[in-house]
Amino acid sequence: MNISTYFTKDKHFYYTVAKLMTAIIFQNIIAYSVNMADNIMLGIYNQDALSGAATVNQIQFMVQQITMAVGDSVVVIGGQYWGKKSPEKIRQLTVFALAIGMVFGAAVFLWTFFSPVSVLAIFTDNSSYIAQGVIYLKLICYTYPIYIISTILLASLRSVETVHLALKVSFLSLFVNIGINYVLIFGKFGFPEMGIFGAAVGTLTSRILELVIILLYLIFGDKKLKLFSLSSFGFSKELLCDYLRVLWPSALSNFLWSVANPIQTSVLGHLQDDAIAANSVSTTMFQYLKIVAIGEASASAVIIGKTIGENDADDSKVKDYSRTLQMMYIIIGVVLGLGLFLLRIPFLSLYNLTPNALSIANGMLIILSVVMVGMSYQMPTSVGIIKGGGDVKYTMYLNLISTWLIVMPLTFISAFVLHMPAVFVVAVLNSDQIFKCLPVAIHCNRYRWIRHIAK
Repeated sequence: MNISTYFTKDKHFYYTVAKLMTAIIFQNIIAYSVNMADNIMLGIYNQDALSGAATVNQIQFMVQQITMAVGDSVVVIGGQYWGKKSPEKIRQLTVFALAIGMVFGAAVFLWTFFSPVSVLAIFTDNSSYIAQGVIYLKLICYTYPIYIISTILLASLRSVETVHLALKVSFLSLFVNIGINYVLIFGKFGFPEMGIFGAAVGTLTSRILELVIILLYLIFGDKKLKLFSLSSFGFSKELLCDYLRVLWPSALSNFLWSVANPIQTSVLGHLQDDAIAANSVSTTMFQYLKIVAIGEASASAVIIGKTIGENDADDSKVKDYSRTLQMMYIIIGVVLGLGLFLLRIPFLSLYNLTPNALSIANGMLIILSVVMVGMSYQMPTSVGIIKGGGDVKYTMYLNLISTWLIVMPLTFISAFVLHMPAVFVVAVLNSDQIFKCLPVAIHCNRYRWIRHIAK
Protein backbone atom coordinates (compact mmCIF):
# COMPACT_ATOMS: atom_id res chain seq x y z
CA MET A 1 0.00 0.00 0.00
CA ASN A 2 1.37 3.39 -1.01
CA ILE A 3 0.75 5.78 1.88
CA SER A 4 0.96 8.78 -0.46
CA THR A 5 -2.33 7.61 -1.96
CA TYR A 6 -4.09 8.51 1.28
CA PHE A 7 -1.98 11.41 2.57
CA THR A 8 -1.19 14.50 0.53
CA LYS A 9 2.40 15.71 0.31
CA ASP A 10 1.27 19.34 0.48
CA LYS A 11 2.77 20.65 3.74
CA HIS A 12 0.80 23.89 3.57
CA PHE A 13 -2.41 21.82 3.69
CA TYR A 14 -1.48 20.34 7.08
CA TYR A 15 -0.58 23.78 8.43
CA THR A 16 -3.93 25.21 7.31
CA VAL A 17 -5.89 22.26 8.70
CA ALA A 18 -4.10 22.46 12.06
CA LYS A 19 -4.62 26.24 12.32
CA LEU A 20 -8.32 26.17 11.45
CA MET A 21 -9.23 23.05 13.41
CA THR A 22 -7.39 24.12 16.56
CA ALA A 23 -9.02 27.56 16.65
CA ILE A 24 -12.53 26.29 15.88
CA ILE A 25 -12.33 23.37 18.32
CA PHE A 26 -11.15 25.55 21.20
CA GLN A 27 -13.75 28.18 20.38
CA ASN A 28 -16.52 25.54 20.49
CA ILE A 29 -15.18 24.08 23.74
CA ILE A 30 -15.25 27.51 25.37
CA ALA A 31 -18.77 28.21 24.08
CA TYR A 32 -19.96 24.87 25.45
CA SER A 33 -18.24 25.65 28.76
CA VAL A 34 -20.30 28.84 29.05
CA ASN A 35 -23.50 26.78 28.95
CA MET A 36 -22.03 24.29 31.41
CA ALA A 37 -21.12 27.09 33.82
CA ASP A 38 -24.67 28.46 33.62
CA ASN A 39 -26.12 25.02 34.39
CA ILE A 40 -23.76 24.42 37.32
CA MET A 41 -24.42 27.81 38.92
CA LEU A 42 -28.18 27.62 38.50
CA GLY A 43 -28.12 24.01 39.69
CA ILE A 44 -26.37 25.15 42.89
CA TYR A 45 -28.83 28.01 43.32
CA ASN A 46 -32.17 26.31 42.72
CA GLN A 47 -33.49 23.27 40.85
CA ASP A 48 -36.54 25.13 39.49
CA ALA A 49 -34.23 27.88 38.17
CA LEU A 50 -32.05 25.29 36.46
CA SER A 51 -35.06 23.57 34.88
CA GLY A 52 -36.58 26.90 33.82
CA ALA A 53 -33.37 27.92 32.07
CA ALA A 54 -33.07 24.45 30.49
CA THR A 55 -36.60 24.86 29.09
CA VAL A 56 -35.73 28.24 27.57
CA ASN A 57 -32.54 26.74 26.13
CA GLN A 58 -34.71 24.47 23.99
CA ILE A 59 -35.64 27.65 22.09
CA GLN A 60 -31.97 28.65 21.90
CA PHE A 61 -31.11 25.24 20.45
CA MET A 62 -33.65 25.67 17.64
CA VAL A 63 -32.43 29.21 16.94
CA GLN A 64 -28.86 27.95 16.94
CA GLN A 65 -29.60 25.22 14.38
CA ILE A 66 -31.32 27.57 11.91
CA THR A 67 -28.63 30.21 12.37
CA MET A 68 -25.92 27.64 11.72
CA ALA A 69 -27.63 26.77 8.42
CA VAL A 70 -27.71 30.44 7.41
CA GLY A 71 -24.05 30.94 8.32
CA ASP A 72 -22.75 27.62 6.98
CA SER A 73 -24.39 28.32 3.62
CA VAL A 74 -22.23 31.45 3.39
CA VAL A 75 -19.17 29.29 4.08
CA VAL A 76 -20.11 26.71 1.41
CA ILE A 77 -20.32 29.32 -1.37
CA GLY A 78 -18.04 31.95 0.14
CA GLY A 79 -15.18 29.48 0.50
CA GLN A 80 -15.21 28.92 -3.25
CA TYR A 81 -15.24 32.65 -3.96
CA TRP A 82 -12.38 33.05 -1.50
CA GLY A 83 -10.46 30.52 -3.56
CA LYS A 84 -11.21 32.63 -6.64
CA LYS A 85 -10.04 35.74 -4.76
CA SER A 86 -13.46 37.39 -5.07
CA PRO A 87 -14.22 38.75 -1.58
CA GLU A 88 -16.83 41.12 -3.00
CA LYS A 89 -19.07 38.09 -3.62
CA ILE A 90 -18.65 36.98 -0.01
CA ARG A 91 -19.64 40.46 1.14
CA GLN A 92 -22.85 40.24 -0.88
CA LEU A 93 -23.53 36.74 0.48
CA THR A 94 -23.09 38.11 3.99
CA VAL A 95 -25.64 40.85 3.33
CA PHE A 96 -28.14 38.24 2.06
CA ALA A 97 -27.52 36.08 5.12
CA LEU A 98 -27.87 39.03 7.51
CA ALA A 99 -31.16 40.07 5.90
CA ILE A 100 -32.57 36.55 6.32
CA GLY A 101 -31.12 36.30 9.82
CA MET A 102 -32.62 39.61 10.92
CA VAL A 103 -36.09 38.63 9.72
CA PHE A 104 -35.78 35.30 11.52
CA GLY A 105 -34.39 36.96 14.66
CA ALA A 106 -37.19 39.54 14.71
CA ALA A 107 -39.82 36.79 14.39
CA VAL A 108 -38.33 34.77 17.26
CA PHE A 109 -38.00 37.89 19.42
CA LEU A 110 -41.63 38.96 18.89
CA TRP A 111 -42.88 35.42 19.49
CA THR A 112 -41.00 34.96 22.75
CA PHE A 113 -41.50 38.53 23.97
CA PHE A 114 -45.28 38.63 23.61
CA SER A 115 -46.13 34.96 24.28
CA PRO A 116 -43.55 33.60 26.72
CA VAL A 117 -45.94 31.32 28.61
CA SER A 118 -47.41 29.68 25.51
CA VAL A 119 -43.94 29.22 24.03
CA LEU A 120 -42.57 27.51 27.14
CA ALA A 121 -45.71 25.38 27.46
CA ILE A 122 -44.64 23.64 24.24
CA PHE A 123 -41.63 22.18 26.07
CA THR A 124 -43.00 21.54 29.59
CA ASP A 125 -46.24 21.47 31.57
CA ASN A 126 -44.55 22.11 34.92
CA SER A 127 -45.87 25.45 36.21
CA SER A 128 -42.79 26.09 38.40
CA TYR A 129 -40.43 25.60 35.45
CA ILE A 130 -42.58 27.84 33.26
CA ALA A 131 -42.66 30.57 35.95
CA GLN A 132 -38.87 30.57 36.22
CA GLY A 133 -38.53 30.31 32.44
CA VAL A 134 -40.68 33.41 31.91
CA ILE A 135 -38.39 35.42 34.21
CA TYR A 136 -35.35 34.18 32.28
CA LEU A 137 -36.96 34.76 28.88
CA LYS A 138 -37.71 38.44 29.64
CA LEU A 139 -34.07 39.24 28.86
CA ILE A 140 -32.99 36.19 26.87
CA CYS A 141 -35.43 37.06 24.06
CA TYR A 142 -33.23 40.09 23.30
CA THR A 143 -30.20 37.85 22.82
CA TYR A 144 -31.66 35.97 19.86
CA PRO A 145 -31.27 38.69 17.17
CA ILE A 146 -27.85 39.62 18.59
CA TYR A 147 -26.68 35.99 18.56
CA ILE A 148 -27.90 35.50 14.99
CA ILE A 149 -26.04 38.56 13.66
CA SER A 150 -22.82 37.62 15.49
CA THR A 151 -22.92 34.02 14.27
CA ILE A 152 -23.45 35.02 10.64
CA LEU A 153 -20.61 37.56 10.78
CA LEU A 154 -18.25 34.97 12.31
CA ALA A 155 -19.24 32.47 9.60
CA SER A 156 -18.41 35.04 6.93
CA LEU A 157 -15.02 35.62 8.52
CA ARG A 158 -14.49 31.86 8.68
CA SER A 159 -15.06 31.60 4.93
CA VAL A 160 -11.99 33.84 4.44
CA GLU A 161 -10.01 31.78 6.97
CA THR A 162 -10.26 34.29 9.81
CA VAL A 163 -10.93 32.14 12.86
CA HIS A 164 -8.84 33.72 15.62
CA LEU A 165 -11.48 36.36 16.38
CA ALA A 166 -14.15 33.79 17.26
CA LEU A 167 -11.74 32.15 19.70
CA LYS A 168 -10.90 35.43 21.44
CA VAL A 169 -14.55 36.48 21.57
CA SER A 170 -15.52 33.15 23.14
CA PHE A 171 -12.81 33.51 25.80
CA LEU A 172 -14.06 36.97 26.73
CA SER A 173 -17.68 35.81 26.71
CA LEU A 174 -16.81 32.95 29.07
CA PHE A 175 -15.17 35.21 31.67
CA VAL A 176 -17.81 37.95 31.47
CA ASN A 177 -20.73 35.52 31.65
CA ILE A 178 -19.31 33.53 34.55
CA GLY A 179 -18.36 36.69 36.45
CA ILE A 180 -21.75 38.37 36.11
CA ASN A 181 -23.57 35.12 36.84
CA TYR A 182 -21.65 34.59 40.06
CA VAL A 183 -22.26 38.13 41.26
CA LEU A 184 -25.93 38.44 40.30
CA ILE A 185 -27.27 34.91 40.75
CA PHE A 186 -26.01 34.65 44.33
CA GLY A 187 -25.90 38.37 45.23
CA LYS A 188 -22.17 38.78 45.85
CA PHE A 189 -20.15 41.96 46.57
CA GLY A 190 -23.20 43.93 47.67
CA PHE A 191 -25.27 43.25 44.54
CA PRO A 192 -28.86 42.00 44.94
CA GLU A 193 -29.56 38.27 44.67
CA MET A 194 -31.36 37.94 41.33
CA GLY A 195 -31.35 34.19 40.79
CA ILE A 196 -32.29 33.16 37.26
CA PHE A 197 -32.75 36.79 36.17
CA GLY A 198 -29.10 37.41 37.09
CA ALA A 199 -28.08 34.58 34.75
CA ALA A 200 -30.09 36.25 31.98
CA VAL A 201 -28.27 39.54 32.63
CA GLY A 202 -24.94 37.76 32.27
CA THR A 203 -25.93 36.09 29.01
CA LEU A 204 -27.34 39.28 27.47
CA THR A 205 -24.27 41.30 28.48
CA SER A 206 -21.87 38.76 26.98
CA ARG A 207 -23.88 38.60 23.74
CA ILE A 208 -23.84 42.39 23.36
CA LEU A 209 -20.11 42.46 24.07
CA GLU A 210 -19.49 39.73 21.47
CA LEU A 211 -21.32 41.68 18.75
CA VAL A 212 -19.58 44.97 19.61
CA ILE A 213 -16.13 43.34 19.38
CA ILE A 214 -16.97 41.65 16.07
CA LEU A 215 -18.21 44.92 14.56
CA LEU A 216 -15.15 46.82 15.78
CA TYR A 217 -12.90 44.20 14.22
CA LEU A 218 -14.77 44.33 10.91
CA ILE A 219 -14.52 48.12 10.84
CA PHE A 220 -10.94 48.63 12.04
CA GLY A 221 -9.05 45.31 11.97
CA ASP A 222 -10.27 43.19 9.07
CA LYS A 223 -8.11 43.21 5.92
CA LYS A 224 -9.76 40.30 4.04
CA LEU A 225 -13.55 40.54 4.02
CA LYS A 226 -13.89 44.36 4.10
CA LEU A 227 -17.60 44.03 4.76
CA PHE A 228 -18.32 47.76 4.96
CA SER A 229 -16.95 48.61 1.52
CA LEU A 230 -19.37 49.89 -1.12
CA SER A 231 -19.34 46.60 -3.05
CA SER A 232 -21.15 44.95 -0.13
CA PHE A 233 -24.34 46.63 -1.20
CA GLY A 234 -24.50 45.39 -4.78
CA PHE A 235 -27.27 42.99 -5.73
CA SER A 236 -26.93 39.86 -7.83
CA LYS A 237 -30.08 37.84 -8.42
CA GLU A 238 -27.98 34.90 -9.59
CA LEU A 239 -25.87 34.95 -6.42
CA LEU A 240 -28.99 35.18 -4.24
CA CYS A 241 -30.51 32.17 -6.03
CA ASP A 242 -27.29 30.21 -5.53
CA TYR A 243 -27.36 31.06 -1.83
CA LEU A 244 -31.00 30.06 -1.39
CA ARG A 245 -30.40 26.76 -3.22
CA VAL A 246 -27.69 25.94 -0.69
CA LEU A 247 -29.62 27.33 2.29
CA TRP A 248 -32.98 25.58 2.12
CA PRO A 249 -31.75 21.95 2.41
CA SER A 250 -29.45 22.91 5.29
CA ALA A 251 -32.16 24.89 7.08
CA LEU A 252 -34.72 22.09 6.70
CA SER A 253 -32.27 19.44 7.89
CA ASN A 254 -31.16 21.50 10.91
CA PHE A 255 -34.72 22.43 11.84
CA LEU A 256 -35.90 18.83 11.82
CA TRP A 257 -32.84 17.86 13.86
CA SER A 258 -33.69 20.57 16.40
CA VAL A 259 -37.14 18.96 16.69
CA ALA A 260 -35.79 15.41 16.88
CA ASN A 261 -33.22 16.13 19.58
CA PRO A 262 -35.66 17.07 22.39
CA ILE A 263 -37.89 14.15 21.38
CA GLN A 264 -34.97 11.78 21.78
CA THR A 265 -34.10 13.40 25.11
CA SER A 266 -37.70 12.97 26.28
CA VAL A 267 -37.51 9.25 25.50
CA LEU A 268 -34.64 8.87 27.96
CA GLY A 269 -36.57 11.09 30.38
CA HIS A 270 -39.26 8.42 30.63
CA LEU A 271 -36.81 5.77 31.76
CA GLN A 272 -35.99 4.99 35.39
CA ASP A 273 -34.39 7.70 37.54
CA ASP A 274 -30.99 5.96 37.62
CA ALA A 275 -30.98 5.83 33.81
CA ILE A 276 -31.73 9.56 33.55
CA ALA A 277 -28.88 10.41 35.92
CA ALA A 278 -26.52 8.01 34.13
CA ASN A 279 -27.37 9.50 30.73
CA SER A 280 -26.82 13.05 32.00
CA VAL A 281 -23.36 12.16 33.31
CA SER A 282 -22.21 10.13 30.29
CA THR A 283 -23.51 12.69 27.80
CA THR A 284 -21.49 15.48 29.45
CA MET A 285 -18.15 13.86 28.65
CA PHE A 286 -19.29 12.69 25.22
CA GLN A 287 -20.40 16.20 24.21
CA TYR A 288 -16.99 17.67 25.01
CA LEU A 289 -15.29 15.15 22.71
CA LYS A 290 -17.98 15.61 20.06
CA ILE A 291 -16.83 19.21 19.74
CA VAL A 292 -13.66 17.92 18.07
CA ALA A 293 -15.71 16.34 15.26
CA ILE A 294 -17.69 19.58 14.85
CA GLY A 295 -14.43 21.52 14.59
CA GLU A 296 -13.14 19.08 11.97
CA ALA A 297 -16.29 19.61 9.91
CA SER A 298 -16.15 23.42 10.09
CA ALA A 299 -12.48 23.58 9.14
CA SER A 300 -12.89 21.05 6.33
CA ALA A 301 -15.75 23.00 4.75
CA VAL A 302 -13.53 26.07 4.46
CA ILE A 303 -10.58 24.12 3.04
CA ILE A 304 -12.63 22.12 0.54
CA GLY A 305 -14.62 25.15 -0.64
CA LYS A 306 -11.51 27.25 -1.12
CA THR A 307 -9.72 24.45 -3.01
CA ILE A 308 -12.68 23.98 -5.38
CA GLY A 309 -12.73 27.72 -6.05
CA GLU A 310 -9.00 27.79 -6.77
CA ASN A 311 -9.12 24.88 -9.24
CA ASP A 312 -11.85 25.25 -11.85
CA ALA A 313 -10.61 22.76 -14.42
CA ASP A 314 -8.74 20.28 -12.22
CA ASP A 315 -10.32 18.57 -9.21
CA SER A 316 -7.32 16.36 -8.43
CA LYS A 317 -6.22 18.50 -5.48
CA VAL A 318 -9.75 18.46 -4.04
CA LYS A 319 -9.80 14.66 -4.24
CA ASP A 320 -6.33 14.47 -2.75
CA TYR A 321 -7.33 16.65 0.19
CA SER A 322 -10.58 14.77 0.77
CA ARG A 323 -8.75 11.43 1.03
CA THR A 324 -6.28 12.89 3.51
CA LEU A 325 -9.04 14.47 5.59
CA GLN A 326 -10.90 11.16 5.78
CA MET A 327 -7.81 9.38 7.08
CA MET A 328 -7.33 12.13 9.66
CA TYR A 329 -10.94 11.74 10.80
CA ILE A 330 -10.47 8.00 11.32
CA ILE A 331 -7.24 8.44 13.27
CA ILE A 332 -8.69 11.20 15.46
CA GLY A 333 -11.87 9.17 15.98
CA VAL A 334 -9.95 6.13 17.19
CA VAL A 335 -7.94 8.29 19.59
CA LEU A 336 -11.09 9.97 20.95
CA GLY A 337 -12.98 6.68 21.26
CA LEU A 338 -10.08 5.03 23.06
CA GLY A 339 -9.67 8.06 25.31
CA LEU A 340 -13.37 8.00 26.25
CA PHE A 341 -13.15 4.27 27.00
CA LEU A 342 -10.04 4.55 29.18
CA LEU A 343 -11.11 7.69 31.05
CA ARG A 344 -14.67 6.57 31.80
CA ILE A 345 -13.87 5.05 35.22
CA PRO A 346 -11.86 8.05 36.56
CA PHE A 347 -14.55 10.37 35.18
CA LEU A 348 -17.41 8.46 36.82
CA SER A 349 -15.57 8.43 40.14
CA LEU A 350 -16.14 12.20 40.33
CA TYR A 351 -19.90 11.68 40.71
CA ASN A 352 -21.88 10.48 43.69
CA LEU A 353 -24.13 7.98 41.90
CA THR A 354 -25.97 4.94 43.13
CA PRO A 355 -24.33 1.60 42.23
CA ASN A 356 -27.06 0.93 39.65
CA ALA A 357 -26.69 4.39 38.05
CA LEU A 358 -22.91 3.94 38.01
CA SER A 359 -23.25 0.61 36.22
CA ILE A 360 -25.65 2.08 33.64
CA ALA A 361 -23.37 5.10 33.04
CA ASN A 362 -20.40 2.79 32.56
CA GLY A 363 -22.31 0.80 29.94
CA MET A 364 -23.42 3.97 28.18
CA LEU A 365 -19.85 5.29 27.99
CA ILE A 366 -18.65 2.00 26.50
CA ILE A 367 -21.33 2.32 23.82
CA LEU A 368 -20.46 5.98 23.24
CA SER A 369 -16.77 5.08 22.87
CA VAL A 370 -17.69 3.08 19.78
CA VAL A 371 -20.13 5.75 18.60
CA MET A 372 -17.35 8.35 18.87
CA VAL A 373 -15.24 6.56 16.27
CA GLY A 374 -18.09 6.43 13.75
CA MET A 375 -19.26 9.97 14.43
CA SER A 376 -15.74 11.36 14.10
CA TYR A 377 -15.65 9.99 10.56
CA GLN A 378 -19.17 10.40 9.19
CA MET A 379 -20.02 13.86 10.58
CA PRO A 380 -17.01 15.79 9.23
CA THR A 381 -17.08 13.78 6.01
CA SER A 382 -20.74 14.49 5.30
CA VAL A 383 -20.84 18.06 6.65
CA GLY A 384 -17.28 19.18 6.03
CA ILE A 385 -16.34 17.51 2.75
CA ILE A 386 -19.60 16.60 0.97
CA LYS A 387 -21.67 19.58 2.09
CA GLY A 388 -18.64 21.87 2.05
CA GLY A 389 -18.04 20.78 -1.54
CA GLY A 390 -21.48 22.04 -2.54
CA ASP A 391 -23.64 18.89 -2.31
CA VAL A 392 -26.03 19.99 0.42
CA LYS A 393 -28.97 17.80 -0.59
CA TYR A 394 -27.18 14.50 -0.03
CA THR A 395 -26.50 15.35 3.61
CA MET A 396 -30.12 16.47 4.05
CA TYR A 397 -31.58 13.27 2.60
CA LEU A 398 -29.18 11.10 4.57
CA ASN A 399 -30.05 12.78 7.87
CA LEU A 400 -33.80 12.78 7.25
CA ILE A 401 -33.88 9.09 6.34
CA SER A 402 -31.57 7.96 9.12
CA THR A 403 -33.20 10.05 11.87
CA TRP A 404 -36.91 9.92 11.06
CA LEU A 405 -37.29 6.62 9.23
CA ILE A 406 -34.78 4.47 11.13
CA VAL A 407 -33.52 5.81 14.47
CA MET A 408 -36.70 7.42 15.83
CA PRO A 409 -39.04 4.44 15.16
CA LEU A 410 -36.49 1.93 16.49
CA THR A 411 -35.91 4.05 19.60
CA PHE A 412 -39.61 4.23 20.45
CA ILE A 413 -40.01 0.50 19.85
CA SER A 414 -37.01 -0.41 21.99
CA ALA A 415 -38.01 1.96 24.83
CA PHE A 416 -41.82 1.71 24.98
CA VAL A 417 -42.74 -1.55 23.27
CA LEU A 418 -39.88 -3.91 24.07
CA HIS A 419 -38.89 -2.05 27.29
CA MET A 420 -35.22 -2.69 26.63
CA PRO A 421 -32.49 -1.64 29.12
CA ALA A 422 -31.37 2.01 29.04
CA VAL A 423 -27.94 1.11 27.64
CA PHE A 424 -29.60 -0.60 24.65
CA VAL A 425 -31.86 2.43 24.08
CA VAL A 426 -28.82 4.73 24.03
CA ALA A 427 -27.14 2.39 21.53
CA VAL A 428 -30.19 2.61 19.24
CA LEU A 429 -30.38 6.40 19.63
CA ASN A 430 -26.79 6.75 18.42
CA SER A 431 -26.74 3.92 15.90
CA ASP A 432 -26.93 6.28 12.93
CA GLN A 433 -23.42 7.50 13.75
CA ILE A 434 -22.22 4.02 12.82
CA PHE A 435 -24.42 2.89 9.91
CA LYS A 436 -24.14 6.25 8.11
CA CYS A 437 -20.39 5.68 7.72
CA LEU A 438 -20.87 3.31 4.77
CA PRO A 439 -23.09 5.50 2.51
CA VAL A 440 -21.02 8.57 3.44
CA ALA A 441 -17.75 6.82 2.52
CA ILE A 442 -19.16 5.54 -0.80
CA HIS A 443 -20.57 8.91 -1.82
CA CYS A 444 -17.51 10.84 -0.72
CA ASN A 445 -15.08 8.67 -2.69
CA ARG A 446 -17.14 8.86 -5.86
CA TYR A 447 -16.49 12.63 -5.84
CA ARG A 448 -19.91 13.53 -7.24
CA TRP A 449 -20.23 16.07 -4.47
CA ILE A 450 -17.75 18.45 -6.10
CA ARG A 451 -19.92 21.36 -7.27
CA HIS A 452 -18.45 24.50 -8.78
CA ILE A 453 -21.03 26.94 -7.42
CA ALA A 454 -18.92 30.09 -7.62
CA LYS A 455 -19.25 31.68 -11.03
